[in-house]
Amino acid sequence: MIVRISGEGQFKLPDDHAERLNGLDNDAVAAVEAGDEEKFRSLFDDMLSLVESDGEALPEDELVESDVILPPRDVSFEEAAGEFTGEGLIPD
Repeated sequence: MIVRISGEGQFKLPDDHAERLNGLDNDAVAAVEAGDEEKFRSLFDDMLSLVESDGEALPEDELVESDVILPPRDVSFEEAAGEFTGEGLIPD
């Protein structure tokens, strides 16, 4: 799975980690829907950390289609409310 972190780059995340990322995404949607910004921030940080620690950074000059695009680190809670909805960033 290719994951882009907006403004930072792309990472190749092993397929067996996609389920964990999807679970965090679903939990982030629930936190946004509940209006729990603190929980959302924690979950979103976990998503970014998972991609960075378990993913392999792709060279900047290598552009491939992303399967998932995560918002930038500094996404506001209001912006997140527009993106983390329904099935989230990663459809089930």
